[in-house]
Amino acid sequence: MKLLAIFVLHKEGDKKVKILQDEFNLESFGYFERRGVQPLLVFSARTVTERTTLGTRQSVEADQNVNAMVHVYVRPDGLASVIIADSEYPQRVAHTLLSKVMDDFTNAYPPSSWAYMGEQTGKMASLSEILRKYQNPQEADPLMRLQKDLDDTKDILKNTLVNVLERGEKIDDLVARSSDLSFEAKAFYKTARKTNRCCTLF
Repeated sequence: MKLLAIFVLHKEGDKKVKILQDEFNLESFGYFERRGVQPLLVFSARTVTERTTLGTRQSVEADQNVNAMVHVYVRPDGLASVIIADSEYPQRVAHTLLSKVMDDFTNAYPPSSWAYMGEQTGKMASLSEILRKYQNPQEADPLMRLQKDLDDTKDILKNTLVNVLERGEKIDDLVARSSDLSFEAKAFYKTARKTNRCCTLF
């Protein structure tokens, strides 16, 4: 999972879009490929934003040569952010990040200044940090981290008591020798085991 680029744009009117700031992470491309990929990402960001109406979010498959998704959010006030990531990057995390980028930009540059800003004049220092931090969506996003923890726990819980026994050990012998189990518990175990054995079809 890779984040390739983050853009902050301002949309004026129906089509006119200017890129206020961008940040790239093209380490996954060869040195000579980067010169061709970066302009393609800029073109994709600008084109998708131009064709996204105010107050809309969308994710669009990028050029097949890049194997990426273009995630965009254009706020009703005309500020937009675009994230271009590989196709495995979680869409929910990308869209959460779009809002964060615009909130940070709005704190750094008030809305009254956007119309007067030229191309590439935004200098928000946190953009490169965001691009670096969100390379691993599980570390950056609490819900993804929680989901990963749950998945790990689910894998652990799949092991049964029988699976953790040493080779040649039988659970019946362990139950018989156990000092943790009362006479009633041992009797219950034996009854339950007989009941399950007689009712098993396979």
